[in-house]
Amino acid sequence: MGEQKEADFESTLAELERVVEGLENGELSLAEQLKAFERGMELSEQCKKMLDEARLKVIELTENDNSEEIDEES
Repeated sequence: MGEQKEADFESTLAELERVVEGLENGELSLAEQLKAFERGMELSEQCKKMLDEARLKVIELTENDNSEEIDEES
């Protein structure tokens, strides 16, 4: 399951990078730029959400690990 989330993040980030490159090359019409910008914002938000979820999971895992160490010392 963790591998699927990683693949989702990687593919989302790769698409975001392609959108940014398309915006930077200056070859899009104004309408295409607006559409690409909107898509880029959606992808950015998706990446942020996945990173936030991963951060919370790391915090949860490290807190559990710390509490187990405290129990073993008692």
